[in-house]
Amino acid sequence: MTEHRELHRPRVSRTVAAPASAVWDVIADGWQYSTWVVGTARVRDVDPQWPAPGSRLHHSVGPWPLTLSDSTSVESAEPPHRVVLTARGWPAGEARVEIEIVPDGPATCTVSIAEDASTGPARLVPLPVRQAGMLPRNRETLHRLALVAEGRHREQLRADG
Repeated sequence: MTEHRELHRPRVSRTVAAPASAVWDVIADGWQYSTWVVGTARVRDVDPQWPAPGSRLHHSVGPWPLTLSDSTSVESAEPPHRVVLTARGWPAGEARVEIEIVPDGPATCTVSIAEDASTGPARLVPLPVRQAGMLPRNRETLHRLALVAEGRHREQLRADG
């Protein structure tokens, strides 16, 4: 895993032992969002168009019984390579999340996440402090996304025999 800074949003990356399309399939299944996005307690509803620009999924964040219900919307999508999300988590605010998937070969890819607070009280927290919480969470998010994509890919290979 590597980290580098881009446009003031540190990026966390991970190599995934599955093709870009397998990773995209996980992202495109909005009902799976809470299985790989750290902090999401559950998904309550998903727009049928997810992950088309303008579509939303409705989730709850935080530990029970302190969960807050909010939503994540798609700003832009370039299947199977990039999606930009606005993740709402009021009263803290909103975050802009960029996920990029770059093929490394026929069965591997590199997935990266760059995230930062975009509106709300969280913007008042200095960037290094914000990132001290976001970077470890995004590392774990990528780990979970990789596990789901790699598992689905292995199952598909077995089914194809």
